[in-house]
Amino acid sequence: MTGPDETAWISLTTDYGLTDGFVAACHGVLARLAPTARVIDVTHLVPPADVRRGAAVLAQTVPYLPVGVHVAVVDPGVGTTRRGVALATPGGLLVGPDNGLLLDAAAALGGITGAVELTNPAWLAPTVSRTFHGRDVFAPVAARLALGAPFDEAGRAVDPATLVRLPEPLVRTADTGFTAEVLTVDHFGNVQLAAPGALLAGLPERVRVAGRAAVRGRTFGDAPAGGLVAYVDSAGLVALAVNTGRAVDLLSVRPGDVVTVTGA
Repeated sequence: MTGPDETAWISLTTDYGLTDGFVAACHGVLARLAPTARVIDVTHLVPPADVRRGAAVLAQTVPYLPVGVHVAVVDPGVGTTRRGVALATPGGLLVGPDNGLLLDAAAALGGITGAVELTNPAWLAPTVSRTFHGRDVFAPVAARLALGAPFDEAGRAVDPATLVRLPEPLVRTADTGFTAEVLTVDHFGNVQLAAPGALLAGLPERVRVAGRAAVRGRTFGDAPAGGLVAYVDSAGLVALAVNTGRAVDLLSVRPGDVVTVTGA
């Protein structure tokens, strides 16, 4: 990934949390194997085992990071027959489990141009834990790739068509509006739907969200304090917010639920 005068960049996205030593162990492996690489922590607070949330965070973040190697570990199938993979794209490399976590990010970086299963034991830790592949598989591979080791030496080639894909989230349009699945909920309680922002364009200024009165706005302040607003978020998707409040609490939804937005 780097030449002699270039900085190697690695990013980390996990559900490891911040109360244990898991993140530090991964940083330690990267520092031992690639001491000159710079590491960006995207987040380690993905809800445990929430692969869809991890995939969304990763895909919505990597286009703004330096070209490098992006490690993502939200891996409820660790230690089973699920594969560990590395994916090549025009905008960088992705390393993690083959459970759908990496594919939206690969699309955001220009699409998959190559894929390998991580089967080269020389690239892994001398002893691989069955439950900590972030430390023993993905971090060692990422360090080597970041320093320019040949991608195809990480393991055997994989047909991208065989990679595991997450189910497509529900988005359904109607004459009066649309229904969409809740994709993510952020730190502020804003509810991101799987619907593209263009679906709001044909709706009036006053709308109804899950039967509640709301406004179609451009930002949070377009609604009165405590008011509900539907807007296009920074990822280009429809999102719901409460001005100085939490839409997730008002609407009592969670990822995977469906929400209907219609003209008032």
